[in-house]
Amino acid sequence: MLPREELLKGVENRDSVAQVIDRAQQAIKTWEVVLTDFLSPPVLAETQQVFSRLTEVQMIAWGGYPQAERQRLAITRPEIPLDLSHVAVAALDISGNFLFDTATHRDFLGAMLGTGIVREKTGDIIVLGERGAQAIVVPELVEFLEMNLQQVRSVPVKLQRIELSELKIREPKKKELTTVEASLRLDAIASAGFGTSRSKMADMIDAGDVRVNWKEVTQASAQVKPGDLIAIRGKGRLEVGEVAVTKKERYRVQLTRYV
Repeated sequence: MLPREELLKGVENRDSVAQVIDRAQQAIKTWEVVLTDFLSPPVLAETQQVFSRLTEVQMIAWGGYPQAERQRLAITRPEIPLDLSHVAVAALDISGNFLFDTATHRDFLGAMLGTGIVREKTGDIIVLGERGAQAIVVPELVEFLEMNLQQVRSVPVKLQRIELSELKIREPKKKELTTVEASLRLDAIASAGFGTSRSKMADMIDAGDVRVNWKEVTQASAQVKPGDLIAIRGKGRLEVGEVAVTKKERYRVQLTRYV
């Protein structure tokens, strides 16, 4: 038996990590490969940290493509061979003419959840602009969604299962930059990194569109530190690098933006 309560000490996403521990217990008991649902980035990171202390099980994460944010875990005993083929995920093409009614990630996700499925059964959604989107889901939901997802916003859509190799993934481009700021406030650093005004960034933070280390932050005055990852859906990610204090007691911050 795994030391459940000991493993959960200090864990922020306690309920979600506890469910993974239960799945791991099942894998140990049955000598099978056991799958979780899709985990969000903070839950996945915390789970992997917790399980790094264990020798009773091994796990592998996969979300359909290398940069996937939401991923499933396959868990089994260390004696059993384990590779990505054990992590069952399926890809769907959601096609429609969105030229005159542009749909966002939130629109596609809302339409999918509107069919009655839960968020944990869906992985990443890749928005393709006027052509629609591609979504990653658990394989057992493919036929259900093909039958029940018929419209996104005002646009009729058609769903078709595709191979993972057909996902239209764009490799992130990397840009290094330096900014000098009076403080390490989130709105100051993020506006410099993403090239937008401070007031517009504050509005995005207030609206819940900004995440720091995968957690939603709604305070523009929140402080960032080296190693933090700032993400805005649709705009990419920003990694905070080295911070130095200038002679005028301002902060010189190295930033890496991934778009």
